[in-house]
Amino acid sequence: MNQKNHGLFFSADIRHHGELLYAYLKREAKASKPVIQYWIANEKVKVNHKSVNHNVRLESGDSVMIDLREEEESGIVPEYGELPVLFEDDHMLIVNKPAGMATHPNEAGQTGTLSNLVAFYFQMNGEERKVRHVHRLDKDTSGAVVFAKHRLAHALLDEQLQRKELARTYVAVAEGKFRKKTGTISAPIGRDKHHPVRRRVSHSGQPAVTHFESKGYDSRHDVTLCRLQLETGRTHQIRVHLASIGHPLSGDTLYGGSKGLFQRQALHAIEINVTHPITKERVTVAAPLPDDLKDEIGRLFGTVD
Repeated sequence: MNQKNHGLFFSADIRHHGELLYAYLKREAKASKPVIQYWIANEKVKVNHKSVNHNVRLESGDSVMIDLREEEESGIVPEYGELPVLFEDDHMLIVNKPAGMATHPNEAGQTGTLSNLVAFYFQMNGEERKVRHVHRLDKDTSGAVVFAKHRLAHALLDEQLQRKELARTYVAVAEGKFRKKTGTISAPIGRDKHHPVRRRVSHSGQPAVTHFESKGYDSRHDVTLCRLQLETGRTHQIRVHLASIGHPLSGDTLYGGSKGLFQRQALHAIEINVTHPITKERVTVAAPLPDDLKDEIGRLFGTVD
């Protein structure tokens, strides 16, 4: 496979002689059936520079080209605002989400979300594309969020997420002193039937695993600086898990934290480690702490390392 601009290029050899194009694309491009169907229906796949259907059989020496560009309405209202871009190419966009902003709209026409800013960013760059977030952060959690720029990238990044291969590292300030420097919280999470938003550890919930490492302790305020990694991505996972072991996030009043030091939950997605959907290279991106966390963590602990 070769990558050039917005396309992928393949050359069939003797091993592929007589093979159906659909099977070839599924294996070589790692594309799902819906993605291949979209490509064929929209003439995005060409064999020897000619549009074909998925039932065509390849011959040795055939060239196969896939145009990954997708001119489609975003479905999200573009909205101007500062968008801190951490990584970008033709296939993937990673940005640093500020706190106080939802990742995406929950209803048509909604504004004020990170996805609205991404829609505007695409529009200003002359890119007509749908806004595809790969994962989410809670409204008052800041940090790195991954967006895919086309169907294939979105499908492949979502597969990584499901296989637990998209590594997400967080920095947090939790209340109390941890008894262990490192540990793993493995406890299913479900809805709290007595609250419209809150989640709780529940035997009938979905499996959830969080790894933590204590990085420092401030005895004056009885708070711990920690780094956390997720194996799963349940709603409010870190918040629920830390509260369940008696260490709610500082500032997280929904789960028992106090607002003495922070005016929102002290949680930031500081690093994303992902396999690039096209080049297959490992990409690691760090998201700088926002000022509210950086200043207070610096005062309490001196460093986030």
